Amino acid sequence: MPDRPSARPVGTVTRGTTNPNRLRKVDRWMGYALGGLLRAAPDPPVVVDLGFGASPVTVLELAGRLGRIRPDVRLVGVEIDPGRVARGRELADPPRVDFGLGGFEVPLPAALGAGARPTVVRAFNVLRQYAEAEVAPAWSQVVDRLAPGGVLVEGTCDELGRLASWVEVHRGGDGRPAPRTLTLSLRLAGLDSPSVVAERLPKVLIHRNVPGEPVHRFLAALDEAWARSAPMASYGARQRFVTTARTLRDGGWPLLGGVARWRLGELTLDWHAVAPTSTTSTPAQDAR
Repeated sequence: MPDRPSARPVGTVTRGTTNPNRLRKVDRWMGYALGGLLRAAPDPPVVVDLGFGASPVTVLELAGRLGRIRPDVRLVGVEIDPGRVARGRELADPPRVDFGLGGFEVPLPAALGAGARPTVVRAFNVLRQYAEAEVAPAWSQVVDRLAPGGVLVEGTCDELGRLASWVEVHRGGDGRPAPRTLTLSLRLAGLDSPSVVAERLPKVLIHRNVPGEPVHRFLAALDEAWARSAPMASYGARQRFVTTARTLRDGGWPLLGGVARWRLGELTLDWHAVAPTSTTSTPAQDAR
């Protein structure tokens, strides 16, 4: 049962496509970027995999990976489809791993306590299937449920997890969603053009990849830097991508992290460098 009553889960059923290791890239980043947050939590931190899909595999994988960082972490898979929840509960191991029925209101099992709030909510390949105007309300609902200092990680990836992108969203001082970073993660082997990740941008940005928008300028700069780094290809795709990242940073793009992340095909940059600037109200503008 959830820790607070809800007339019905907030959201709509998505396709639910999933595969083992599909979310390995974001799992890896969460361990790196959010490991300190999880270790510092005074009580066993709760991490929610929101909209985990037709199979509970991503919940179980995340539990194993984050368990190496914080052994007492609690993983909760939340889905709006009762059948998916039932399949998850067949593999539940409460309180370490549990499953519940819900949506963007992010209910938690009563066993976690009446005041339990998630430290991290991951929502992957969920909002991609919604309208752009629905992003800001969804972000707001999830952020409202976070524990102090908590994080929403919202993004999308391809079917095999070779291309992925996500936004790190916090609660701002006014209580509204405050995006902090955008991360792009690519499989470097066989990569032709890094801007191919554009087809897997988060919903808040995917329709903004047009001339005049910052994310469009960034992806163009990324392709240009990749092309200029072609001579490094003889040393391998990783070295070429590291050179690409350095070129971007030297060109003024606010990349975070460093070589260790770049070698993985991962780029994280300050959200304000790619936030939509069009005059039409967008979820990103509403969330800033």
